[in-house]
Amino acid sequence: MSKSLNSAEAVQYDTTLVLAIELSGKSWVLAAQVPDMPKTKAKRTIEPDKLALQSAIDGYRSRAAAAGCPIDRVVATYEAGWSGFWLARWLIAKGIEVHVIQPSSVPVDRRMRRAKSDGIDAELLLRTLLAWLRGEPRVCSMVPIPDEADEDARRCVRERTELVSERVGLTNRIGAVLATLGIGDYNPLLKSRRRQLADLRTALGEPIPPHALAKIERLLSRLELVLDQIAALERDRDAVVEGAASDDASRMIQQLCTLRGIGVQSATVLVREAFVRRFANGKALGSYAGLTATPYSSGGVEREQGIGKAENRRLRTVMVELAWLWQRYQPSSAQVTWFRERTGSTGRRVRKVMVVALARKLLIALWRFAVHGVVPEGATMKPAV
Repeated sequence: MSKSLNSAEAVQYDTTLVLAIELSGKSWVLAAQVPDMPKTKAKRTIEPDKLALQSAIDGYRSRAAAAGCPIDRVVATYEAGWSGFWLARWLIAKGIEVHVIQPSSVPVDRRMRRAKSDGIDAELLLRTLLAWLRGEPRVCSMVPIPDEADEDARRCVRERTELVSERVGLTNRIGAVLATLGIGDYNPLLKSRRRQLADLRTALGEPIPPHALAKIERLLSRLELVLDQIAALERDRDAVVEGAASDDASRMIQQLCTLRGIGVQSATVLVREAFVRRFANGKALGSYAGLTATPYSSGGVEREQGIGKAENRRLRTVMVELAWLWQRYQPSSAQVTWFRERTGSTGRRVRKVMVVALARKLLIALWRFAVHGVVPEGATMKPAV
C-alpha cells in the first residue's frame, strides 16, 4: 500500500522526482519536477503502457543523475477514474510512492472559456500534488487505494445493481408493449409468466398479435437470464452471512446484520463500498459518501446548496434508504431521537432534507460498530435464532 494519505514526508526536492500522470485511452501525458531543474515542468507524451511509463521514469532518473542529483525517491499521482487502481499497485510494487487524487476536489480555472488540454491537466495535477506535499491538506482529497481482493469482491455488489436496473428496464418494456394492446394486469416477474402470457387477451378480446407476442417472448427470455444471474449473486452474498467469517469484511457484514433494520444487501454494500477502506475519522467517511453539506456564503449572499454528491453514489443511496428504515426499526436510537427533535411537526420537505443529516450520522455510527464494535446508542439487536 502507499504511504499515509493524510500526511506526507518532508520532500527533499534535490533527490525527489515528483510526477503527475494524465491518463487517457490514446496516450499518457507526464508532467514532472526533476531535481536538476526544480523551476521547470518537464512534460512529455508517452504510449498508454506501463513499460513506456517505466522508461520515462528511468529517463528522468538518468537526466537527474547526469546533473549530479541522483533520485532516491519518486512520488507519483493521477486522478481516480475509469482506469481503476491497477497502475497505483504496479507503481507501488516498483517502490514508487503513489497518491490517487479525487478528480472533483481539484480546483480548476473558473473562466468561461478556459484553456484545456491533457498537458494543462497534467501540470495542474503536478501543482496540486506539490501543494499537498508542502502540507496543504485542503488543496485536494486523496482516494484510499483499496486492496485488490476487496476491489474484486466489490464487483459482485455493483453487478447486482446493474442487473436489477436491467430487470426494471425489461419489465417496463414488456409493460409498454402490452399497454399498446390495452393489457395492464400482467406481471412478468411471476414464475407463471409464460402460462399467463398465453392466456392474455387484448382490450378487444383478441389474442396478442404474433409479432408483439414474439417480441414479448424474447424479452422474457432475456428477463429470465437476468433473474437467474441475480439469484446466483444473491446466493453467494447470503453465503457470507450463513458461513464462518473468513476475513474482516465477512466479519463486518455478519456483525451489521445483527442490528434490526439492516439486511444482507445493505450490510454488504456498506462493507464492500466503504468499511473495507481506511478513513481517518467520521468526517472523512461522510465526505467519501457525498453526504457533506456544501454551503455558499459570499459577501451578503448565504444559502445552502445541499449535499456534495461528488463521491460514492452507491453508498449514499443505501444510506438514505437506511435512514428511513432506521426510524421504523430503531425508534429508540439516539440518531432517531435527534432527528425527531429537529423535525417535530415540520412538513415533508424539511424531513426529506434532514434525513440526509440522519444518514450521515447513521453511517458514522454503523462504521464504528462494524470496525470498532461500538454499538449505536439506543439500538436494538435482532433476536437470536
